[in-house]
Amino acid sequence: MFRTRASLATLVVAAVLAGCSTGGNSGGGAASATAANNDGRCEASGADFAMGKQGSAELLEQARKASGSQIARILKPNDVVTLEYRSERLNLNVDERGVVTRVNCG
Repeated sequence: MFRTRASLATLVVAAVLAGCSTGGNSGGGAASATAANNDGRCEASGADFAMGKQGSAELLEQARKASGSQIARILKPNDVVTLEYRSERLNLNVDERGVVTRVNCG
């Protein structure tokens, strides 16, 4: 009887520990690896390729992924923005023609 309970307890503990373990990558790819390395925080240098290009939703998404950011936005001249700094946000600043002139985080 004691042997059965001990075996059952061992099985339960093993099952709980197996559920808590982290396995391999589940198909995340390069973008997930970037995000995992910086915990979702923005790394603006990854999006420097956007400088001089026409701002668009597609470019914004590519830049967001390349920078490891969780969120991104395009800022036009005279846009009203808050003063809060968000380390997980990428900003693409564009000029009057919509061309990216600055890439930064916040």
